[in-house]
This record gives sequence, structure tokens and C-alpha cells, in this order.
Amino acid sequence: MEIMDQLNAFWPIILMVVIFYFLLWRPQKKQQKRRQEMLDSLKTGAKVVTAGGLYGTIVSLHEEYLVIRIADKVEVKVTRSAVNQLLGKHEAAEDKKSKKKEAVKTVEETSSAAAPAEETKSEATDDAK
Repeated sequence: MEIMDQLNAFWPIILMVVIFYFLLWRPQKKQQKRRQEMLDSLKTGAKVVTAGGLYGTIVSLHEEYLVIRIADKVEVKVTRSAVNQLLGKHEAAEDKKSKKKEAVKTVEETSSAAAPAEETKSEATDDAK
């Protein structure tokens, strides 16, 4: 019976290790794998965002660093690990969509602001009659 009691005492510890594996270690390994794949897929001409928030285009790739053009005639040398995000066609399309939505909101706000002014004009003409 003592052996069974000792085994029963270890079940919570074993269960905690399994939970840590699925909640912490496994997702972290997946994230590291995705990041490494992203860093391996960097090419000249790709648009990237660095950890410091610089947006730029890759001019040249080297083993430990890359050169990014952030403006006309302005190039910065950064380590590969400083690249935080690779901007692709999908991100560029999202930026365009968000800009269009902002423009539509601005137009709607402008037209809704003009509508009350027109109502007050019509009320004023009704009162004058």
C-alpha cells in the first residue's frame, strides 16, 4: 500500500509538468520556429520592420547583419535578429484598406456634420413663412 500512496503523491507533479509542456514550452518552440523561418526567408527588396520600429527595404544581406534603406540615400546596418516583422503583400493590402476606411469615415463625418446645418436652414425658412 505504501508504494501506491507514493505513486499517488507524484501524480500532481506529473500533471503539472504535462500542463507546463502544453501551455509554455510547446507554443514557445512553435513561435521560435516561425521566427527562424521568417529570418531565413529574408530577401533583397523585402520590406521589414525592425524591433526599434524602423520601416525599410532590405538592400543587402550578410550572414550576421543586413542593410536596410529607410529613406532616400539613408541606409542602416542592423543585425538579423533586429528584424521584427516581414511586411508582405498582405500587410500592404491591409494598410490600403485601413486608409480607405479612414477616408470613408471622414466623408461620413463631414456629411453628417453638414446635415444638421441644412436642417436648421430649412427650419429657419419655415419659421419665416
